[in-house]
Amino acid sequence: MVFNDPSTGARGIPNCVCWEKIPEGQLTQYRFNGSGYRDNRELGPKTPGSYRIVMLGTSMAAGFRVAQDQSFAALLPEELSRRTGRRIELYNESLPWRSPHTIAVHFDDALAARPDMILWILTPIDIGMTSWVLPTHEDDGSLTFVAKAWHKTRAAFAKGSLAAATAEIFRHTRTSTLLSDLLYKSRSQYVKSSLMSGDYEKDFLKAESSVEWQTQLKTFDNDAANMEERAKNAGITFVAVLLPDRTQAAMVSMMGEWPKGYDPFKLDNELRSIIVRHGGSYVDVLPDFVTIPNPHWGFFPIDGHPNAEGHATITRLLANALTDGAVPALRAGTQPQAKLEQTK
Repeated sequence: MVFNDPSTGARGIPNCVCWEKIPEGQLTQYRFNGSGYRDNRELGPKTPGSYRIVMLGTSMAAGFRVAQDQSFAALLPEELSRRTGRRIELYNESLPWRSPHTIAVHFDDALAARPDMILWILTPIDIGMTSWVLPTHEDDGSLTFVAKAWHKTRAAFAKGSLAAATAEIFRHTRTSTLLSDLLYKSRSQYVKSSLMSGDYEKDFLKAESSVEWQTQLKTFDNDAANMEERAKNAGITFVAVLLPDRTQAAMVSMMGEWPKGYDPFKLDNELRSIIVRHGGSYVDVLPDFVTIPNPHWGFFPIDGHPNAEGHATITRLLANALTDGAVPALRAGTQPQAKLEQTK
């Protein structure tokens, strides 16, 4: 992928295959098609009688850290087809490090696919980071792991914090990974540790948002309005949904017993208001995490992306939300299964 081109934002290199191995996961292959998206298929004419979904989002929606066939991008169309009796096609245009503005810049790609629906997968970090362009040299993909760690450590020292620099060094050790993995198996300890970090990325969980976070939310509002208007003009259903990060999922499952001054549902309510105000549809899966025992186990403890178990859970929750009437064309049982079999 190319991460440092400010004119395009993050983009995949067409017809490219690469592999990645994180300490807590399996060796994962990333195969990009001719358009630079992680989808095994090339975009072609829609199958007659099918319902086409184009999915937008960042690394969670792109299924990074898991095999493609384990991702909810691969599992969701099969589950929707089973429930609705319709042939469902899903073309995934999600890529890591794409801010809402970058997604808006590339929105013509989604429209060109002539979908029946655009499904925008949102995560908290997407709203908190409205401009993602990495420096040309320090985070270049050609750097080795050691070089990347050194640049991050140097940046921490540059901020004048010895504690931050020391933490950055320790975070890249095997001991840190093992200790963190043990800590994160406890829901309450994990939530406490995560919120104590003072990480700006967790500002969305605070009951009272910072001025900086509110500014980011306004920028998101503008980009959402832009895309929703273009989808409306093209006659395409626009649907958005927030998927939680590991801390948020753990807090929701605590059923109100989260630390004082925090509200894991606040961002969900804010995003719903924005999307609906501009004419789109918003499906809500966050409350369903209350019923899942230890939902944080569906995420890699250190990396934070969903693991295979998490993707399976997300598939089920998305299928529930999309077929319960929020999207009339996907209402469960909208087409007899026999008719679906005839179109195969």
